[in-house]
Amino acid sequence: MKEMIEKINFLKKEQNAIILAHTYTHPEVQDIADFVGDSYGLSKKAADAGDFDTIVFAGVRFMAETAKILSPQRKVLLPVLAAGCPMADMIDEHQLAKFKSENPGAKVVCYVNSDVRTKALSDVCVTSSNAVKIVKKLDAEKILFVPDMHLGSYVAEQVPEKEIICWKGFCPVHHAVKPEDVIEAKKLWPNAVVLMHPECPPQTRITADFILSTGQMETLVKEKKYKQYIIVTESGITYPLSKADKGAEFIELPSASLMCVNMKKIMLTDVLRSLEENVYEIEIPKAIEEKARAALLKMLELAK
Repeated sequence: MKEMIEKINFLKKEQNAIILAHTYTHPEVQDIADFVGDSYGLSKKAADAGDFDTIVFAGVRFMAETAKILSPQRKVLLPVLAAGCPMADMIDEHQLAKFKSENPGAKVVCYVNSDVRTKALSDVCVTSSNAVKIVKKLDAEKILFVPDMHLGSYVAEQVPEKEIICWKGFCPVHHAVKPEDVIEAKKLWPNAVVLMHPECPPQTRITADFILSTGQMETLVKEKKYKQYIIVTESGITYPLSKADKGAEFIELPSASLMCVNMKKIMLTDVLRSLEENVYEIEIPKAIEEKARAALLKMLELAK
C-alpha cells in the first residue's frame, strides 16, 4: 500500500495532475485525493483547478464528464470506465426532448446526476445542496425536474409557489430506504439525530431531523453540536464525517444496505493505472459540451 501511494504521488507530480474524489469512494481513495467533496464542491473545484494539466476523477462517469465540461482545456481521466450511475441512465436526450415538447414553456432543471446530452438540453443544472436555492431564483413558474423524482419532490415542498413536474427517475440506493428502517434505528439510538439525503423518498424523509446534501452533512458535523448521528445516505460518507468530529458516533442503518456499487468500483490500483496508462480519458463532442457548459455555468452563477 505504501509503495503504491508513493508511486501515485510521484506520477501525480510528474504529470501535473490533481486527484478529485467523491465522499462515497473508499477511504484509501479519499486519502490519496487532493480534494474530497460532494457533487457541488467537486464541480466548483473542477471549474477552478488552478494550473493543473490533468484531473483524475475518482467518482462516477457523470462527475468526470462535468469536470471535463467545466475544464475543457484539461485532460480528465476516469479510473474505472464502468463506474456509471443508474439514475443518470433513467433519462436520455430523446426522452427529455419529448418531455419538453409535452410541456411547452417550462424550463428544465437538471440534477447533475445525469448524462452530458441530458444536461445539454437543460436550462440549468443543480446539485442536492443548491437545488432549492436555484429553483427559487430561476425565472420560471413551471419547471421540469430531471431525472430524480425524490430530489424534485423535496424541492417542490420547499418552493410550493412553483409548479414542478418530476421525471420518474431515482437513485436505487436511496430509493430503497423505508421509513421503518429509520424508525427502528431511532428506537435503538434515541439520542441520535438523523441526517438524510434528499434523494430518499418523501415518506422516508419525514423521519429525518435534517435533510442535507453530503457536503452539508459535513458542515453540520463540524459544528460539533451532537454526539450521535444516524446517517441515511451512501455509507462512504461516514469516513469524512468521522474525521470532521472524532468524538462523535456515526451509525449506519442496520436494516438497510446503503452502498453504491459504482462508487466502490474505484480502488487505489485503478487510480495508479489511470496515471500510468492515461485511462480513461473523457471526450465530449464540442457542440454538446458547449450546451452542457451553459447549464452548469448557470448553476454556478445562481448558487452564489
